[in-house]
Amino acid sequence: MQSFGAAPHHDVLVLLIQVAVLLLAARALGEIAQRLGQPAVVGEILAGIVLGPSFLSTLLPGLGQWLVPQTAVQGYLLEVVSLLGVMFLLLITGLETDLVLIRRHARMSLSAAGGGLIVPFATGFMLGLYLPDFLLANPDQRLVFALFVAAALSISAIPVIAKVLMDLNLMRRDIGQAIIAAGMVDDTTAWIVLSVILGLASGEAVTAGFVLQSVLKVAAFLAISFTAGRWLVKRALDFVQDEVISQNRLLTLVVVMAFAWGVVTQAIGLEALFGAFIMGILFGQMPRLPEFVRQKLESVALGIFSPIFFAVAGLKVNVINLFEPQLIVVALVVIAVATIGKVVGAYAGARLIGGRDHWTALSFGAGLNARGAMEIIIATIGLNLGILTQDMFSIIVLMAMTTSLMAPPALRWVLKNVKPEEQELRRLRQEELAARSLVANIHRILLPVRQHSASAPVQAIEARVLEKLGAKSRLSLTLLNVAEPGGRAAGVTFLNHLNQMFLQKEVVKKVVEGSKPADIVLDEAKKDYDLLVFGASDASRSSEILFTPLVDYLVRLSPCPTMVVQCQRVPEDWRPRCILVPTNGSMAARRAAELGFALAWDSGDEVAILHVIVENTGRYHLDASGEMFKTQIGVGYQIVDELRELGQTQGIHTGTRVQVGPDPESIILDVAREKKVDLIILGTDVRPGSGRLFLGPRVERVLKDAPCPVIVFNS
Repeated sequence: MQSFGAAPHHDVLVLLIQVAVLLLAARALGEIAQRLGQPAVVGEILAGIVLGPSFLSTLLPGLGQWLVPQTAVQGYLLEVVSLLGVMFLLLITGLETDLVLIRRHARMSLSAAGGGLIVPFATGFMLGLYLPDFLLANPDQRLVFALFVAAALSISAIPVIAKVLMDLNLMRRDIGQAIIAAGMVDDTTAWIVLSVILGLASGEAVTAGFVLQSVLKVAAFLAISFTAGRWLVKRALDFVQDEVISQNRLLTLVVVMAFAWGVVTQAIGLEALFGAFIMGILFGQMPRLPEFVRQKLESVALGIFSPIFFAVAGLKVNVINLFEPQLIVVALVVIAVATIGKVVGAYAGARLIGGRDHWTALSFGAGLNARGAMEIIIATIGLNLGILTQDMFSIIVLMAMTTSLMAPPALRWVLKNVKPEEQELRRLRQEELAARSLVANIHRILLPVRQHSASAPVQAIEARVLEKLGAKSRLSLTLLNVAEPGGRAAGVTFLNHLNQMFLQKEVVKKVVEGSKPADIVLDEAKKDYDLLVFGASDASRSSEILFTPLVDYLVRLSPCPTMVVQCQRVPEDWRPRCILVPTNGSMAARRAAELGFALAWDSGDEVAILHVIVENTGRYHLDASGEMFKTQIGVGYQIVDELRELGQTQGIHTGTRVQVGPDPESIILDVAREKKVDLIILGTDVRPGSGRLFLGPRVERVLKDAPCPVIVFNS
């Protein structure tokens, strides 16, 4: 086996200069583009065009020697960095892809994709039949040339489209998800067609079996990805999250799996970026994946590699070579045919078959018209296989860059007239609130359970609460039983029986043998859990213990938010129909209200927000006019009104009350009895105290005298 070594010193030096200059220029022009109201991708592509042979590298040849690869090795090195950029970008796009939204708009996406393929393919084929002979590498292969041009004009650039939608903050819009879905259908189909055309170019016999094989290859890959691939991702995520302790272990896992899936798609004749996109979708469906992993990936992708990728794409354009009258005319014709074919085709499909309005249908054409680096890849294949001449290669690359630069302003203009429906506005508002909500970002829950009958009532409450919480969010629930040494079998039997109470789609059962349950629970809680849930069914008679010694200890030392459910006896059909949330305006109380809203999703459910103003005549002896008391009343109404607005935004029936009384706990208990509430939620923050859990005397009294179950949500 031949040994390998580092690239030549000079080539490495050139690469470092290229990466530094391209990244700086791309981010700088991207910043300028954003300040001018355009997406950053416009400036990033223009950075490459300005630095490349189209401008600076030709005006200043000495500079061009350092910026434009001069040898094959330099080209390969820069292409590797560019490949990393597009892989990361497609991985992020996959993570942001919402299959539920896509299924909801499947007809619209498929119809736009169909029209966006058929019309540009037909117009591109006709164009290929009549282009001058000097643009053909082999005039005897006119049919292959025409088919190649048709395929080239049919493909869209998902990386460019995705970046434009991200820059315009449209990725989570219904139309954004539908455009991405249509683009993936376009690309997948066009790559299948291209493989058939390349078979023709290489002299292979293209039969019906050959075409069917290409189609089945893609179908098999997708089927395996969403079955065995999903299982593999889940198992890998479980193992790394639970068994590996290295920092950034999940980030490494996602990147490794994305590149591994890229290997598969590259090996079967598709592009590696398609595999990265699918892997992004699979990870995006995993509720156990923490949000910080996505944030780190976005930082790496959008802050470093993606700008380099787009700058390299612009660097490949050489407009100077086309400054001949005949070539200029041909280039303009190719750009016009490509643009008109894609826009008209996507518009017709979405309008006539998808049944969409004029502006929505036009937005598909504006978005799918971007070709970008995908077109450059295809043009390079055609050049290497002897299908295209250098001039035709440059024309296709120019068309790709022109349509990519046209897409952002066109999308921005068109989408100004696409009015979101009420359902979409409500979803976007809820997503905006969820981004700032602790409760909405709870996806992985740890529930330690005890193996004795006294826990049955509280476990039933926990099951109902988690059922309601999981209705609005994808949850992964881990049931943890700490068994005495030698008690694993009994623990497994207990968890299998208990599992029937919990209706989450993903329930993980763990039995750990040990004599130190507190240490075992805390060690497990450190594995990226968002919430630790405890049950406290036994009322403590000791002033030194709030719940139980174990629960008190774990709440104080938990590395994540905790929720303690306390109850004695409740009806078998208990459900939290009426939820009382006391508030004093603190962040802890707001998060308790968020939890209440998350649990109240049935039409008959109500969340009652209560603010208590304490009577204290001595405090107002200098306030003869009562202004101080009026101010307190006004502030109280502001506090409850803010939470009422938050609840109503989520479609929750929210009642508010501001009441004056001798102390908050008396009023809370009186209101709970008066309204016959099913659940009280108290928001707290652990207060440092002596060796015990101290949440304040008011919380302790409510816990002691409450006529219903109480949740203490310690955030």
